[in-house]
Amino acid sequence: MATITCPSAGLSLSAERPKNIETQHEDMVHDAQLDFYGKRLATCSSDRTVKVLDIVNGTPSTNAETLEGHQGPVWQVAWAHPTFGDILASCSYDGKVIIWKDNGAGSGNNTASGRYGSQSAYGASGYTAGGWTKIKEHTLHTASVNSISWAPHELGSMLACASSDGNLSVLTFNNDGTWAVDLVAAHPVGCNAVSWAPAVVPGSLISAECSGANASGASGEAKLVKRFASAGCDNTVKIWQFSEEAHRFVEAESLQGHSDWVRDVAFAPNVGLPRSYLATASQDRTVLIWTQDSANGAWTKTALNARPASGAAGDGSNKFPDTVWRVSWSVSGNVLAVSCGDGKITLWKENLKGAWECVSEMDS
Repeated sequence: MATITCPSAGLSLSAERPKNIETQHEDMVHDAQLDFYGKRLATCSSDRTVKVLDIVNGTPSTNAETLEGHQGPVWQVAWAHPTFGDILASCSYDGKVIIWKDNGAGSGNNTASGRYGSQSAYGASGYTAGGWTKIKEHTLHTASVNSISWAPHELGSMLACASSDGNLSVLTFNNDGTWAVDLVAAHPVGCNAVSWAPAVVPGSLISAECSGANASGASGEAKLVKRFASAGCDNTVKIWQFSEEAHRFVEAESLQGHSDWVRDVAFAPNVGLPRSYLATASQDRTVLIWTQDSANGAWTKTALNARPASGAAGDGSNKFPDTVWRVSWSVSGNVLAVSCGDGKITLWKENLKGAWECVSEMDS
């Protein structure tokens, strides 16, 4: 049985004893994601399954629901916003993306059916595991799908997918119950990760009236922006933005700064922050923080100084001890978690002088 390690409670900048969670997987665990309310934990593994565990009083249940449908290792899972119901997406080495919906038969479900409606809306869309139904199987990619990311809910139900075939795809759920697919040729050697940007420009707060229906912007309201970032095996990070004229996503920026494969990319949530923040992690053992002061401004980069965190010798390098695999922002967007191949997780925060400091370190 495989286990994962999590902090004992929430995000703390002080050192805490981590808690091991038995996932009931039979092989390596590649991803673990809590839902919006922190009441459910989804995990995925090389055993080709997805597991969903209820969280009760901060403790995972012992009975996991198992979702089976992939024919290869499952790399990542992603929860949709609860506006759309209990929706979970998974991507795999088999080249498929599966979108699952909990129809209420599973344990712990107490949310509304959301915009996807009832199971009957999909007819015999197929496989059911407990209360979970496979409502969409995306098979457009011809190689491993390595990363998936749901768009901000204000933009509607949209899922971006990054694949080793070099393409990105964006799935959009339409009001008539159908799915639209946009395919973007992104990184010729392969795409490793994808992350949506906040739906508003830096320094903005979304008004209560804003929704996906008026994404083009209305008088007196913040204009919503559709853009996301991708990380590639060509050592670049690209920013993609939806063009109303072309009716598709087009390349807005190509960010050069890494000297090896970019393994992960993550936009920081925008809670009134004065600028856009984008973190990238690479095979070159560096993490870069990219900032943009305005919607059309230039991107500037800052490398995290990993030497104080790792205790490495002062060789003038900012590199981490090993490949940096994942970067993830806190909900407020002011703390960055970095996962390194040496088994350590470090937390970073920007000080008042604009420099990034390691404020905590833990073993995974």
